[in-house]
Amino acid sequence: MSPSVRLSIGLLLVAAMLSGCGMSPSSYGIGSGGAGTSLAEEEATGSTGAPEATNVAVTKARPLDTYVVMGGRIKRCWFNATDPLLPNHVYRADVSPNGSKVTITVHQRADLSRAGLLTYIIDFKQAGAGTVITTENRKMPPNLAAKMQYDISRWQRGQSDCSKTMPATASAKAAKPKAQ
Repeated sequence: MSPSVRLSIGLLLVAAMLSGCGMSPSSYGIGSGGAGTSLAEEEATGSTGAPEATNVAVTKARPLDTYVVMGGRIKRCWFNATDPLLPNHVYRADVSPNGSKVTITVHQRADLSRAGLLTYIIDFKQAGAGTVITTENRKMPPNLAAKMQYDISRWQRGQSDCSKTMPATASAKAAKPKAQ
């Protein structure tokens, strides 16, 4: 069996065990508040300078467990078939053999739905007994990057819905005239 097939089966088994055992994200430290960035820092993901990693959250769960929960929400909310946030993008995930590092990359959709230009990165890395989640906006439009960052932060705090709320980006705030 190929490594990717084994990984897929393993992830499905982990997801089934989590849902079948009455486990919730907070059982793994996802959604328990945790250390993270402020909303103002999260909304600043639309910078036009060099790509910058943004520290999103620290959870008590291992990277693979965090990825199973967050990756499912990302697929369900951003890449669903009926109303995706990112209809012109594709999702890729790379899991280390020991599960201590997972990277989700979002790419522009190329011909035949292949991954094109890399636009956004979400890293799940082992940090002591927990996981640090970082994001990096490479080429995602500021409004979408702010929405993605907003969703990741909400999900880390325990929410699980696919909110359509679009947070204000730093560039949009700068463009608004100040009331006098």
